Amino acid sequence: MTELRFPENFLWGAATAAYQIEGAARDDGRGESIWDTFSRTPGKVHAGHTGDVACDHYHRYADDVAMMAELGLQAYRFSVSWPRIQPDGSGPVNPRGLDFYDRLTDALLGRGIDPIVTLYHWDLPQTLQDRGGWTARDTAEHFATYAAAVYARLGDRIGTWTTLNEPWCSAYLGYGNGVHAPGVQDPGAAFAAVHHLLLGHGLATQALRAGGAGRVGITLNPADVCPADPHSAADAAAVRLVDGLHNRIFLDPLLVGGYPDDVLEHVARLVDPVFVQDGDEKIIAAPIDLLGINYYAPTYVAGRPDGAGGGAYPGTEGAVEFLPPVGPLTDMGWMIEPAGLTRLLERIATDYPAVPLLITENGAAFPDKTADPSSPLQDADRIAYLDGHLRAAHQAIARGVDLRGYLVWSLLDNFEWAEGYRKRFGIVHVDYLTQRRTPKSSARWYQEVISRNGL
Repeated sequence: MTELRFPENFLWGAATAAYQIEGAARDDGRGESIWDTFSRTPGKVHAGHTGDVACDHYHRYADDVAMMAELGLQAYRFSVSWPRIQPDGSGPVNPRGLDFYDRLTDALLGRGIDPIVTLYHWDLPQTLQDRGGWTARDTAEHFATYAAAVYARLGDRIGTWTTLNEPWCSAYLGYGNGVHAPGVQDPGAAFAAVHHLLLGHGLATQALRAGGAGRVGITLNPADVCPADPHSAADAAAVRLVDGLHNRIFLDPLLVGGYPDDVLEHVARLVDPVFVQDGDEKIIAAPIDLLGINYYAPTYVAGRPDGAGGGAYPGTEGAVEFLPPVGPLTDMGWMIEPAGLTRLLERIATDYPAVPLLITENGAAFPDKTADPSSPLQDADRIAYLDGHLRAAHQAIARGVDLRGYLVWSLLDNFEWAEGYRKRFGIVHVDYLTQRRTPKSSARWYQEVISRNGL
C-alpha cells in the first residue's frame, strides 16, 4: 500500500469513558448514576454485568497512564463522572471526586500527554433522573453548574473541553427505544431530551467561557446515511428523514443557529415541542472551537410504506426500512465501510465549514481470545479496521477537510454498556478477574503509526 503521512501536529490518542472503566462505584462519596440503576435491573445488561468494578481504573490510573506513555499516546480523552462531583446532580461539590481527576490530570501532564475532558458520557446522577432527567429543563441548568465546578478545579491545566458525548444516544437510546439508561420508551421524551441536552451544552459552554476556557466543543456520532438505491426518490426521502433525526437535529442548532424546518415539522407530528423556548436556539448556537466525530459504521435505508422503521428514530415506522448490514462485520454486527468515514467528514466540512474536526472515537469490537501474558494478543481484524479508517481519514484531509487528530476507541477493553463485558473494543486486553493489562498487537501497530505520523 502507499505510504501516507498525516499533517504536522496531527494529534494521536485514545479515548475512554468514566462508567466504562473507573469502577469504584461507591468510593469517596460517589453518588448513584442512571447506569448504576439500569445495570442492576434484571434483563437490561448482558448477564447482569455492572460497572461496579469495570477496569478498576480509579485505583490503577497511574499504571494506565504509564502504559499510555509507553504506547506513545499524545492525547487521552476521558470523561468526568458527574455523580463523583455532585452525588445528587446539584448542590455541594464533592471534593474527593474532583481529587481523582486532579491526580489523573497531573499524571497525564507529567507524562507529556494532553488531557481532553468530556463532561458528560451518559452517567446522569440518578437523583436528577428521578426528577425527569433530560426531559426536564432543570437538568440542563444543573449541567452548566457542574461544568463550572469541574472547570474551576481543572481549568488551569486542561486546554480542551467537550460538553457532551453522543447526545443522540443519550436521547434516543435512553428515552426513545430504552435500550440504554434510563430505559424510557417514549418518542416525546426522546425529543425533549434532545433539546435539553443541546440546551445543557449551550449553557455549559457559556459557563466554561465565563471561567476562561479557551477551547470548547462537543462530540457527536453523526451518521453516514445512504440510500439502498441511489436512483430511488423514495429512498432519497428516507435518507432525508433519517438524516434529519440523526444529524441535522444536532448539527443545525449547534452550527447554523436553529433547528431545520422539516425536522421541527416531523417532531410536531409526535409531540408538542413546547420545551423549545424563546432564546434557546441562540444559547445552543454558542460558538465552539472543535467538533468531535465518533464514527463506526454507515447506515443504509430504503423508503417503504411497510417499513418497520427504528425505535431509535421516532416516526420512521411505515416510512423507512433500515437495511441489515452486509459484508464483513464487527463483533457488534456493524458493517465495516471506511469510505463512509470519508463521505461523512467531507459532508460535515462542506455543510458546516466553520469548525475544525477531531475524530474522538473510532474502533471495533472483535471476539478476541484470552491474552497470553508471554506474547501480545494477535488482533489482525482490528488492525485492518483501524488501518482502513485511518486511510479514509487521510483521504478526507487530502480533499481539504480540516481534521486535527484521531483518538482510537478504546484504550482498554471495558464495560460496553448494554453488552456488558462480552464485547471488547480495546487495543489493550483486560483480564477482568485479575485486572491484568496486556497490549494487543493493535496497540503495538498503533504505537508505530504514532511514531511515524502515518501509515
